[in-house]
Amino acid sequence: MEIKKAATAIGCIMMRAVLMIAMNGHIVVTATIDVEDVRSHCTSCSRGLQAARSKAFHRIEAPFALSSGKFDDTDEAMALGIQAKLSGARFHTPEEEIAFGPACWLWDYLRGSRIDSCTTAVIVYSMCHLVAEAARKGDKQVILDARRMVGEPEDSIFHTCYMGTENSSAETRKRAKGLSEAIGSYHVDLNMDTLVTSAHNLFAFVTGMRPQFRAHGGSGVKNLALQNIQARLRMLLAHLFTQLLPWVRGRQGALLALGSANVDERYPISKEMPTELTLIPADINPIGSISKTDLKKFIAYARDAFEIPILNKVSTAGFLTAIPTAKLEPISETCVQVDEWRSVPYGMFTKLEHEWGSFLSPIQHFFLEYARNHHKMTTLTPAYHAESYSPDDNRFDLRPFHYPSRFPWQFKKIDELAAVLPNRSNSAADKTKTG
Repeated sequence: MEIKKAATAIGCIMMRAVLMIAMNGHIVVTATIDVEDVRSHCTSCSRGLQAARSKAFHRIEAPFALSSGKFDDTDEAMALGIQAKLSGARFHTPEEEIAFGPACWLWDYLRGSRIDSCTTAVIVYSMCHLVAEAARKGDKQVILDARRMVGEPEDSIFHTCYMGTENSSAETRKRAKGLSEAIGSYHVDLNMDTLVTSAHNLFAFVTGMRPQFRAHGGSGVKNLALQNIQARLRMLLAHLFTQLLPWVRGRQGALLALGSANVDERYPISKEMPTELTLIPADINPIGSISKTDLKKFIAYARDAFEIPILNKVSTAGFLTAIPTAKLEPISETCVQVDEWRSVPYGMFTKLEHEWGSFLSPIQHFFLEYARNHHKMTTLTPAYHAESYSPDDNRFDLRPFHYPSRFPWQFKKIDELAAVLPNRSNSAADKTKTG
């Protein structure tokens, strides 16, 4: 006997694994029950008097069959007068899962209470697309929820803000404005140089010292400090506008601050992207467990599925072809901040190709930075879980968040092993050829 049960999806569980959850917010569960097995299980542990007192199931003869068996000549598909239509299961592509899953997740949040930034924005657009499609089909509950949250104006549900400085480029400003117009968000374009300059001047007034960027002769510590001023101020302004933009527009309540750090950037062990943690203090992060590779595929999919030409990957002004850069340092012909490529396998390969003789040193460096920064994982913004892996320590990584950064015993053993291994670096090979 088969029993099918429909239950309303409560919470943020849409698109989880391959569970059959309808896009209209209902879960369909199929269970197969053998009544004889149930009765056998209920009486299997009984002995003597208990077995004698067990009541048999009351059986009623019915003139129809739910399956073949007693009525062997009955067509199972037509047993109850229901035409059965069999079709193969269709599984969404990863790009479709990114479009639908986080969008439904965001909708549950609202109802209950760079390319990464681009992806977050497009996912919100995907959510609006799904809601509008449900409204066109006459889903009264979706219509009531949407009207209660956003009213009539189409640009009330999503707000975007470009916070530029003198280090920002005109291309990124243009792309942000173009995407905002394409998806219909309420867009704010501002320059925050006055805030950055005020922080510089305050430090100089108190200490009598003025730090400089690396491009202007400053050290790495000074360069990082100046980058963090901009990054932290962006975080402050983001939450300020999140809380007060509805008031500015004559509405009540506040907004959700959406994070835009992908799974690769959320591991705080890279010294090449030292300010990525400024993306953490948001309310929720729709792409926090999705890799950069999958996000690029999603943007290419959204370009066609949602008809957003600005995402065109062959355009020089498109998001897919833009060079990733934090734009926190002064840009010149000889100095462009493109740190992201150095933290990926190709950059590591090109470096180790010339320094292979000290191949144990990067291992020590990795664990040193891991121990120094792993405690930051405890402050990650809650993210949509799309994969079986994630930096979130409360779900996937239950290891301690505090380690002795020097690993004295382990590093000593590494050094002892490295001392007896042959040196395969290019410098050693050159010396051999010279000799």
